[in-house]
Amino acid sequence: MAKIDIGSKAPTFSLPATGGGKISLKSLKGKKVVLYFYPKDDTPGCTKEACGFNDKRSEFLSANAEIIGVSKDSLAKHEKFKTKYNLDFELASDEENEICEAYGVWKEKNMYGRKYMGIERSTFLIDEKGIVRAEWRKVKVPGHVEAVLDATQQL
Repeated sequence: MAKIDIGSKAPTFSLPATGGGKISLKSLKGKKVVLYFYPKDDTPGCTKEACGFNDKRSEFLSANAEIIGVSKDSLAKHEKFKTKYNLDFELASDEENEICEAYGVWKEKNMYGRKYMGIERSTFLIDEKGIVRAEWRKVKVPGHVEAVLDATQQL
């Protein structure tokens, strides 16, 4: 399993995204990137997190940062989720699990004694040159968007 080191080059990616086409780290060069991984569209925690990022989007844009949400859900599910909550940033689909693996967020989880594999809610802050500057693992949604925004503005 991959481990991301702060100060190292971010694993590159090119994923199908909402709005048509693909989104890649290369296409975002020159901007900061808030890359957040979440388990599933339209579930309570994921909805709260996405809406939180959406509510602060203008502040992220003012800090020259793009927000990208990544899960294994299909593009069709992403489009539905994005439309339902009027999200103003792209959601990328990692159905092949390559990027989740590259960023080390595909983990064994345990719920009510049942073990299964899933996405560990995580966020990475990548600078304009593609270097990882901060990471948040095992994210708890309350206060998370504000912490990421603060780090983004200070970068």
